[in-house]
Amino acid sequence: MRTFADWKNPLPGSMEVDLVAHGGGKVSGRFNHTLTLTDISSGWTECIALAARDSNLIVSALEALRGAMPFALRGIDTDNGGEFINSALLDFTKKHGIEFTRSRPYRKDDQAWVEQKNGAIVRRMVGYGRLEGVAAAASLARLYASTRLFVNFFQPSFKLIKKERIGARVRKHYAAPQTPCARLLDSPEVLGASKDKLRAVLASLDPLRLLDEIRAMQEHIAGLAAGSDASRPPERDADLEHFLAGLATAWKQGEVRPTHKPKPTAPRWWRTHEDAFEEVWPSILVSLEEAPDQTAKEIMERLCAEKPNVFCASQLRTLQRRVKEWRKVAARRLVFPGTMSLAAEEPAAAEPE
Repeated sequence: MRTFADWKNPLPGSMEVDLVAHGGGKVSGRFNHTLTLTDISSGWTECIALAARDSNLIVSALEALRGAMPFALRGIDTDNGGEFINSALLDFTKKHGIEFTRSRPYRKDDQAWVEQKNGAIVRRMVGYGRLEGVAAAASLARLYASTRLFVNFFQPSFKLIKKERIGARVRKHYAAPQTPCARLLDSPEVLGASKDKLRAVLASLDPLRLLDEIRAMQEHIAGLAAGSDASRPPERDADLEHFLAGLATAWKQGEVRPTHKPKPTAPRWWRTHEDAFEEVWPSILVSLEEAPDQTAKEIMERLCAEKPNVFCASQLRTLQRRVKEWRKVAARRLVFPGTMSLAAEEPAAAEPE
């Protein structure tokens, strides 16, 4: 058993492992999962798409990762789920000489490193929608193929060095932000051949192309989570003109992640309050035609004096909007005489309140 405080200064390859469910808030039925592994020493993170929650799939994923990561897998720390605490995973770790530890039950803080990556990478990239089936798992795998390169080679992060308690306060000390790749290149424990491969991969990557692929797959996965019938992932163009052209206006869309965009809502056309000026509006129109320069405040004062039980000063803002709409119509009528119908004499309906 291992707690959060038991991680001192481990060598690269000591990883926390967790499973993220893509059930859309429901636990019934079969749905996809993401196997997340994060290295304590460097922050190197791997995400593997699983079509189901199965211990044999986890063992197969770990077997494939042993040859894909730039360091040897020295140890794994899991939670107490049945997908991890089983003979299949135990036999795998014994066979390859991998240290196998687990956290305390119901103590997520014991796996703070991987829990942070679950939110910062998996949920941020994929969202919380329900994904199920082999096609969705293949789309997740394609998304993670680009995500692992972007996160590990181009996304720097802080690393906690130590905590210092001063009275009731806890002061945290962090190292300068670095990418996981940079930390591995600085580590004396990583072999020279592995460092050469990391430098070669880094030199061949284009972060803009990775972002373009990530955005495209996010849109596809968001459609799958929303029930879209499109099961084939999109094909990307060789050039980046479309993607680069959208960067200048991306800020206008607010949340840029397609998996986190709110559902569009229809504009509200109905009123939530009764129109207090419905009966007196014809007389107000006559008054405005006779004296167009009078203000809404003057009209409001007259109405309050004539009908104190019906009108009050708090209704001034509503009347000002109505008078403003009338002035727009009147101005267009002066500029374009004969083009306005009699219906345009009435101002547009007041904004719903």
